[in-house]
Amino acid sequence: MLTPEDIDWERQQEAKSFARARHRLLLAELALGGGFAAALLVSGLAAGLRDLMASWTTQPVLIVAGYFGVVSVAYALLMLPLGYYAGYRLPHRYGLSRETLRGWLWDQVKGGVVGLLLGVAVVEVVYYLLRVVPELWWVAAAIFMLLLTVVLANLAPVLLVPLFYKLTPLSDEELESRLRGLAARAKTGVRGVFTIDLSSKTSAANAMLMGLGNTRRIVLGDTLYGEYGHDEIETILAHELGHHVAHDIWWGMLLQSALTLGGLYLVDLGLKWGVAMLGFSGPDDVAGLPLVGLVMGAFMAVTTPLGNAFSRWREGMADDYALKVTKKPEAFVSAMVRLANQNLADVDPEPWVELLLLSHPAIGKRIERGLRFRENQLEVAGELA
Repeated sequence: MLTPEDIDWERQQEAKSFARARHRLLLAELALGGGFAAALLVSGLAAGLRDLMASWTTQPVLIVAGYFGVVSVAYALLMLPLGYYAGYRLPHRYGLSRETLRGWLWDQVKGGVVGLLLGVAVVEVVYYLLRVVPELWWVAAAIFMLLLTVVLANLAPVLLVPLFYKLTPLSDEELESRLRGLAARAKTGVRGVFTIDLSSKTSAANAMLMGLGNTRRIVLGDTLYGEYGHDEIETILAHELGHHVAHDIWWGMLLQSALTLGGLYLVDLGLKWGVAMLGFSGPDDVAGLPLVGLVMGAFMAVTTPLGNAFSRWREGMADDYALKVTKKPEAFVSAMVRLANQNLADVDPEPWVELLLLSHPAIGKRIERGLRFRENQLEVAGELA
């Protein structure tokens, strides 16, 4: 078992450097994406593309699909250099990626196709609602997106994840028995225990509960299974089960739906403004699509810290559950130390970084939580003695 003294402080300097680079890339992505949408609107390209699509067909469904497809491909090409640096060069520089350039490019193609298909479906529904229920389209769209999220969460293990990774049933009967026992104590049904070949792409470790209902399964990254002890894996999986016990997935979906509803309401106001100021023929004019992206992007950027605060609160509760149900704080602390070293996680980020950007408590705070639990254990044991 590792202790806080085993944290690799030289690697922590790399972690801080890696985090700063990612923060700069995030700002660049926001600026580039916002600039792209604004340029389409101001230059008249948004309206020109709409007219081009309308010259080929009068079917609204085809106009929307064609418009979204052209804009999406143009945006992807614009962001490709930034994505290459953020997703390939930078992780390789810090020893986090094992993926070949060919493999990375192929993943981008697959992800792009899946994203494009899903994006077309969402945009088609949004513009259909704009046409048929123009006053309440934003409410109906938010409900649709919630339902789509539930469906995708259910289908992800059987349709989406296999496009990028291989899932293999765990052959370790003793560990499988332990993890199934934890799931049973949490009253969480699982379809099985699997390993996922994260090592084909990364050196980082992870474990998760994947899927909903009849597709839910325990998934261990091979980078975790091959390096961590059974007690450590047990505490990590207990944390994930803690989310299910507290219904965090559903609470998270409801929060995200509320934020989506608020963002879509602002989009509704923005499109009405666009009719008056930018010459859209109506809120359902597909030339307003860049404005939709601009408003939603700005809204989500502003509200992300709120979602992160909620997430950190629930993550802390899940840590408490893991410690309570396993009663193995040494293994919990050891796992956190390993994750800090292996995943290049900043143990002690600057307060503003945690406040604005982190969805989990700083890993140093999670280590402290485990140490406090251990101290309480010793105090109780001393009192009983």
